[in-house]
Amino acid sequence: MPQADPYQKDLDLLLEYARAAGEIARSKFKRDIDKWEKDGGAGPVTEADIAIDRMLKAELIEARPDYGWLSEETEDDTARCNHDLCFIVDPIDGTRAFMRGDDTFCHALAVADKGVIVAAAAYFPIKDEMYWATKGGGAFLQGDAIRVSEKATLDGATALAGQPQMNPDRWPGGPPPVTREFRNSLVYRHCLVADGTFDMAFTFRPAWEWDVATGELIAEEAGAMISTQHGDRWAYNSHHPRMPGVVIAPPVLHSALLQRL
Repeated sequence: MPQADPYQKDLDLLLEYARAAGEIARSKFKRDIDKWEKDGGAGPVTEADIAIDRMLKAELIEARPDYGWLSEETEDDTARCNHDLCFIVDPIDGTRAFMRGDDTFCHALAVADKGVIVAAAAYFPIKDEMYWATKGGGAFLQGDAIRVSEKATLDGATALAGQPQMNPDRWPGGPPPVTREFRNSLVYRHCLVADGTFDMAFTFRPAWEWDVATGELIAEEAGAMISTQHGDRWAYNSHHPRMPGVVIAPPVLHSALLQRL
C-alpha cells in the first residue's frame, strides 16, 4: 500500500484556513476600508491584512499549540525559533494589488519543519484558485499536478521580475535575454513558474520568509530549483527571517542565471 503523506494533516489545515482568509478578503475587496503605510517604508497595510492575520493566528495556533508563528502582520517573537515546527504566513501577499482591485493577491500559508518548508497553500480568493504542495508529495493547482516549463535556454525565456532587477550593473555579462513581466505578489510569481506559465522569477531585493516560503515549496515540488541570489539554500524560521534575494527556475535555467550573475 502507498505510504501516507506525513504532512497531509498540516496541509488540510492550511487549505481550510486559506479559504477562510479568502472569505474575509472578499468581504472587504473593492470596499472603502482603512489603509495606512507601515513604519520604516515597509509598505502598505489594510484592515483586511490585520483581520486575516488575527483570524489565522487564533485558529492555527489553537489547532497546533506547539508550533511557532511568523507572520508579516504580527510583531515577531524569536521564541518561535525554539519550535521545530513553525507556521510562516503572509495574510495578504500582494497588498498593493488588493488595494487597487486586482485579483492577483493571495493568502500564503506554510509550515516549516527544522528549517525546511513541508506544507504550503496559496489561495487566490477572487480567482478562487488554490495552489498547494507537500514535501515529496508534488505540487497542485485546483487538484491537478503542475510542472515547470521545459525551456532550456535563457534566450527568449519569460521572466517575472521588477525592472530594477534588470539593471546592467547586476549582470557582469549583461542582463539575460528574457521577456520580463511583473506581478506584485512574490508568491504568485513563484506559482506562475511552478505551473509553467513563466520560465523563471528572480529578485535581488532582500525578501522576507513569508514572501517566499509558500511559493518555494510549490515551485520546488513542480520541478524548480530555488536559491538565494548567491546560490545558497535558505533555512526557514531563522532568527533574522530575511533572505538576500531569490532565484527560481527549472534547473538548467537556474544554473544559467547564477552563472550569468
